[in-house]
Amino acid sequence: MIEPDTIKLLRECDAGIKMGVSAIDEVLDYVRSNSLRSTLTQSKDSHELLKEEIQTLLDQFQDEGKDPNPVAKTMSTFKTNVKLMMNKSDKTIANLMVDGCNMGVKSLAKYLNQYKAADEKSKDITKKLIHLEEKLAKDVRKYL
Repeated sequence: MIEPDTIKLLRECDAGIKMGVSAIDEVLDYVRSNSLRSTLTQSKDSHELLKEEIQTLLDQFQDEGKDPNPVAKTMSTFKTNVKLMMNKSDKTIANLMVDGCNMGVKSLAKYLNQYKAADEKSKDITKKLIHLEEKLAKDVRKYL
């Protein structure tokens, strides 16, 4: 029997990836540096590959996954739009990305601890996602 924690953890990863990909999509049109654009695009691609892996597992459990919290999504979009309205620079974009990645890592670590009974494959996927978020935050720091 599959532990409910496995599905719950996969759902949170699914929502987190959707939130991250959406955040990258929101800023890509404002990026000036080709190298920053490349970094963001590569990260987005990595997130989408991991999302496919998560969706395959969720399909096995006949689960549709989870969308990001609508309030959190709205607040993120609002913050992004306000900051970019005030300053459309790569520095602003990097700052937004680092903040978002840090929030993602914090949330994922919380869920990893909360859903201790999840299977090892789901925990490993969560750790991969945490690593992707940490890598993106590190990679964009040079634009701050």
